[in-house]
Amino acid sequence: MMSNLAIDIENLSKTYKLYDKPLDRLKESLSITKKHYHRDFNALSNISFSVEKGETVGIIGKNGSGKSTLLKIITGVLSPTSGRVAVNGKISALLELGAGFNLEFTGIENIFLNGTMMGYSQQEMEKKVDAITEFADIGDFINQPVKTYSSGMFARLAFAVAINVEPDILIVDEALSVGDIFFQNKCFKKFDELKEKNTTILFVSHDIGSIRQMCNRVLWLDSSQQIMFDDKDTVCSQYLNRRFMENNMMNQELVKDLKNERIEMKLVKGANREFPKIITLGDNNLLSDDVEILSFFITDINENRITELEVENTYKCHIVAEFKKVLNNLIAGFVWENNKGVSLFAFNTFIQSKANFEANKDDIVEVIFEFQLPKIVKGEYLLSPAIAQGIQDQHVMLTWLSNVEKIHVINQNFNLSLIELDSDIELNKYSKDLVTIK
Repeated sequence: MMSNLAIDIENLSKTYKLYDKPLDRLKESLSITKKHYHRDFNALSNISFSVEKGETVGIIGKNGSGKSTLLKIITGVLSPTSGRVAVNGKISALLELGAGFNLEFTGIENIFLNGTMMGYSQQEMEKKVDAITEFADIGDFINQPVKTYSSGMFARLAFAVAINVEPDILIVDEALSVGDIFFQNKCFKKFDELKEKNTTILFVSHDIGSIRQMCNRVLWLDSSQQIMFDDKDTVCSQYLNRRFMENNMMNQELVKDLKNERIEMKLVKGANREFPKIITLGDNNLLSDDVEILSFFITDINENRITELEVENTYKCHIVAEFKKVLNNLIAGFVWENNKGVSLFAFNTFIQSKANFEANKDDIVEVIFEFQLPKIVKGEYLLSPAIAQGIQDQHVMLTWLSNVEKIHVINQNFNLSLIELDSDIELNKYSKDLVTIK
């Protein structure tokens, strides 16, 4: 195993033997002719990838795709049927709620129990226990048996232990749904601290926004197979495209029966109109034989095309598409993301008007969104246009072009967060004897 690798996996497979009846297992073990009474179930098939030290790798896939099985093999909870797994470093893993906890022990006792199982001495854990209890923030319950905890308290303590023992490798399965928004925020800040300390992190999540924000590369599993292992933008875009297509199949019939208000289009006459060609079209897109987005750009209020925008000014975003057949119940829109893949905001015709538009074969349609740019943090942003059929929560995605327009935002103000809000300030002063707090 190379010294720069934290995890190295090659041709990993895990197969379970499934028996219809308990007696079949005994029959098979006693069979002189070696007759099989089982059928094989492949939980993982020929998985190969490596994780460098200090890297954060996301793992995505639908339920049952093999994510949890993979993590259990990496941590040594399960043994592989075939293949090679090499791990370089001390692992802290949060896989299943309650794993490694004794229900009869108090929270404090379980902290020391988990530390012992990870190879820490009593003295080492005594130095960490204050940070763990403070992070868990469950009050006096820390001295009560964990069997008296709610699921939320249990999860908070488990997360606090896993994330505060300074592991070389942290493995987190987000399926646990940990705590309230305040605790989740605390966890993500701790993740950032660990990344700065060069901790390797494996992060399983269904939240593509979190994956894009946290991870360098992403592993995509589906039905025990490795679909892709690449940079986060490539994998997440391809994964979303697959989900779009699956969603389209479910919503196809629903869309046909929709009867919504219609946005009327005006026919533009006169001189020829020239639109800029999309230059940065990559591979991570959903394309369609029914409609093609030809142009996507931003202009100022004087119709000058620009890629540098200043906050609080008014701009227009243009989507130009050619329709290859008659289509109704159409929605056009775009998503605005920062360089970490976090969506700041999105526009579409249905949200703005609660209505759809229609297009005939060979129509060239231009959709224009006029907006005032909020006071967002300065820097680079990526925009992605899309056209769909249906309504906001039930639609068929026809085409989606990922990150085809890059813009730079200028903000002369000091930003405390991604978006700043305007407010009026009022100061009131009271005599202390006139104030009651209850």
